[in-house]
Amino acid sequence: MIRKGMKAWEETAAQDVLMKTKWTSWIRSISKKTSAVIHTAFYQYGLLVAIVGFLLGRAMILSELTPFVLPYLAAVYMLKRERAGIAALSLVAGALSSYHGQLVFVILAIVTYVLLQKAVAKFVINKTAAIPYTVFAASIVTRLSLVFAGEGTISNYALMMATVEAGLSFILTMIFLQSVPLVTARKIQQPLRNEEIICLIILLASVMTGTVGWVIYDMTVEHVLARYLVLLFAFVGGAAIGSTVGVVTGLILSLASVASLYQMSLLAFAGLLGGLLKEGKKIGVGVGLLVGTLLIGLYGEGQAQVTVTLLESLAAILVFFLTPKGLISKLARFIPGTMEYSKEQQQYLRKIRDVTAGRVEQFSTLFQTLSNSFQTPPQTVEEDEEEREVDYFLSNVSEKTCQTCFKKERCWVQNFTKTYDSMQRIMTETERYGEVKDHFLLTEWKNHCIRPEKVIQAITQEHGAHQANQQLKRQVLESRKLVADQLLGVSRVMGDFAKEIQKEKQAHHYQEEQMLEALRGVGLEIGHIDIYLLEKGNIEIEMSVSADNGHGQSEKVIAPMLSDLVRETVVVKKEEANFYPNGYSHVSFGSAKKFVIDTGVAHVAKGGAWVSGDCYSTLELGSGKYAIAISDGMGNGERAHLESNETLQLLQKVLQSGIEETVAIKSVNSVLSLRTTDEIFSTLDLAMIDLQDASTKFLKIGSIPSFIKRGKTIMKVEASNLPMGIFQEFDVDVVSEQLKAGDLLIMMSDGIYDAPKHVENKEIWMKRLLTEIKTDDPQEVADMILEKIIRSEHGVIDDDMTVIVAKIKRNTPKWAAIPLYKSPKINRKKTQRAASFS
Repeated sequence: MIRKGMKAWEETAAQDVLMKTKWTSWIRSISKKTSAVIHTAFYQYGLLVAIVGFLLGRAMILSELTPFVLPYLAAVYMLKRERAGIAALSLVAGALSSYHGQLVFVILAIVTYVLLQKAVAKFVINKTAAIPYTVFAASIVTRLSLVFAGEGTISNYALMMATVEAGLSFILTMIFLQSVPLVTARKIQQPLRNEEIICLIILLASVMTGTVGWVIYDMTVEHVLARYLVLLFAFVGGAAIGSTVGVVTGLILSLASVASLYQMSLLAFAGLLGGLLKEGKKIGVGVGLLVGTLLIGLYGEGQAQVTVTLLESLAAILVFFLTPKGLISKLARFIPGTMEYSKEQQQYLRKIRDVTAGRVEQFSTLFQTLSNSFQTPPQTVEEDEEEREVDYFLSNVSEKTCQTCFKKERCWVQNFTKTYDSMQRIMTETERYGEVKDHFLLTEWKNHCIRPEKVIQAITQEHGAHQANQQLKRQVLESRKLVADQLLGVSRVMGDFAKEIQKEKQAHHYQEEQMLEALRGVGLEIGHIDIYLLEKGNIEIEMSVSADNGHGQSEKVIAPMLSDLVRETVVVKKEEANFYPNGYSHVSFGSAKKFVIDTGVAHVAKGGAWVSGDCYSTLELGSGKYAIAISDGMGNGERAHLESNETLQLLQKVLQSGIEETVAIKSVNSVLSLRTTDEIFSTLDLAMIDLQDASTKFLKIGSIPSFIKRGKTIMKVEASNLPMGIFQEFDVDVVSEQLKAGDLLIMMSDGIYDAPKHVENKEIWMKRLLTEIKTDDPQEVADMILEKIIRSEHGVIDDDMTVIVAKIKRNTPKWAAIPLYKSPKINRKKTQRAASFS
């Protein structure tokens, strides 16, 4: 029974969930359909244009002026001409239902404007610029004509009021040209400028004046709408936008009804208070309106009307509470300074960034496709190519020998297979041995051919041209492979660049606030902090810091404090003094590398001359690697120096571009081999040290061995490659070694290694020399090696000598971390706004 009851209860619960799901989906469907119908009616069929036109047709200021009619019609006529008829009819309908009795003026003004606009369009090129003048002329002509028709004369007062009305219409035309698209267009693509926001407020306030005289339970409709408008913009834009909306709306309402003059103070004060209390959400903004209503209401109307004023404010607050969040969020996207606006801007920037990254990726794919097209053809294609080469070879031979032979048809038509196979075997024999050593083949060929010696001689002679052709094709294939490798390297660099572009600043708002609080808490003047990455070993932080007159507070104080906060060594990557207009400096901080390299260099030219044929370079690449290179130009003197120096300069530029080391060396070799026909070559000894794990790649091109000294142990590193510039294509042997903290890496030119002429085993002699050196200072080691080499040769310097000693050390920051009281630990995970220090 219990099981049956439980089963029945589960079935009932499942049915309830199913019913709730159906109801939810049905409600969502109805909501979407209703929203679609509303949008269609308002925007597609012009209902919104009709409503705004109706209210503006009713609107009036200073008890006798209607300056809103023509500007609205002109704006709709210019921006949405197919809705001009609806706008004109709605304006006439509004004037017909209004209390101001300006129906005749509205009709005549519309007709006059349409006629003038038709005439102006024929003679004016820039129609938009002429619209305000057309409106001004239509307004003043219509008003003065009506006054003259009714009174028979035009007084100075009538002329002044007609001019004021026409002037207001002139100004409102320029305002409505900017604001009408905001309410008639279904989608607004760009954020609003401050001028557009003011124009929109003026349009909305002008529309509200069309509700003057509407009263519901003693509550004035225009007051309720005005306060609702202030609440909405104060909640979205803050105190500045709220008070601005209050002033503009109150001013226009006071012009429509002098009795509402105090409304400007009420709305402005309410907008200011509501904006200041927006952190309290809708309740805070509503409280701001109530406080403003009580203070200004008592001052403006006294205790007798304060109840009605409070009811109007409560009605506005009620409508404000009922406003959907979606509508408020849509409005906030176009108001500068809001969170939604910032997100919209970030989304726009992200779109631009993604488009840029996409273009770079397309170029990367293009270079990769080009690289694939330059790759060596497949094996099947190569076999077909070889068969074709044999056909060409034998065709050339037969053209020189068989073409004039009277037995050509018997050999090449009747016995084609035997003739072709025999000649191919002869070609193989002569290519391998220079003559036909297979007597059986020779006898068989003599029995088959009547000119055997002539054919064999032709085949032997054709081998020279064939070999030259094959050499040329091999060079082409090698060049194609080199180009393919270079294009592939460029493709990878551009692919990495596209990924770098797509990196964006992550949301670390709470961590930034905590860092600001910690740094300012010890008296540092920090402007702002931007955290881009908090990944371990890849921290990126930027901030603005007050000028310290060169005392180094960023390196000595801020970096150690950040190191304590993130529990990782942080160092100053870049500092730009007086970067900001207020004199603050821009400082970039990042994770320190685990290892650093100290180098020492000692070198001397042949015979003590000034110019050495050896060149060296040490540089830290942006990819977290440290490069040490020695190039030895062929010979000595200035020419060898230029050769080796150019090799290093090319290599340095290619490595800094991000291309992989092997491809970089092949590219440099290609340039050197194609650059000149002189037999001037250079060697290259390159070591690439990863500063994160001290793993090292050695690439030796025609260079002598290097040595690693680890305590008393000496290890040799060598590879066999020809010097650069001899061949266009060669394989680069890469030797990998794992270095440790405290190791000494000794790299030298052949002038050092080959200097001791009396030594037979130079490797053992060099190891013993390194073992005898007790110091581990890189510069001292380099100097002692050079000194001992020169002393061993009794001061004679027979060749250029260069030695570089690099010491691998763990990165110990110059300034220790400064512990903070109760310092929090950074949460390194990708966090949103609610993320916090753990």
